[in-house]
Amino acid sequence: MIGADTAMNRKMGLKIYFENNQDKLPVTYNLKMLIREAIETTLDFEDFQNSCEVSVTFTDNDGIHELNKKFRQVDKPTDVLSFPLFDFEGDTEEPPIDEIINNLGDIVISLEKARDQAEEYGHSFKRETAFLCVHSMLHLLGYDHERSEEEDKEMRAKQTEIMNIMGLGVK
Repeated sequence: MIGADTAMNRKMGLKIYFENNQDKLPVTYNLKMLIREAIETTLDFEDFQNSCEVSVTFTDNDGIHELNKKFRQVDKPTDVLSFPLFDFEGDTEEPPIDEIINNLGDIVISLEKARDQAEEYGHSFKRETAFLCVHSMLHLLGYDHERSEEEDKEMRAKQTEIMNIMGLGVK
């Protein structure tokens, strides 16, 4: 965990841009503060000390289906998509980086899917939405559960710890 002074300096330098592209569920002040808490807790857990920006878009199943098909060639809705702006593994033409300076990338959450999954898994919409944000933030920070079984386990463990810190762990 980073020190309080470092966390405060980074939090003052954290900018989150929200966009709502759906009308199925209300995007409230409390929802935005939950997302901010999930982002801050993930950054603190990862000892991320730089100022940064994150874009968070709320959509519905139709909107995320379109994006999933366009960017992942998966023809169905999903719950969350992550669009990191940096390549940590050198898988693109950009050189790999070790440290992120500013804009981490974009998170797109289907609030409709989050509501449905919360009901399906028997927990709150708040818990599901926070989990999806934490999951996506870890992707923006370079983790990818699809690369290997080992990374999947590491990412799941981090998600569990972060959700527990937020008081939203599954009991």
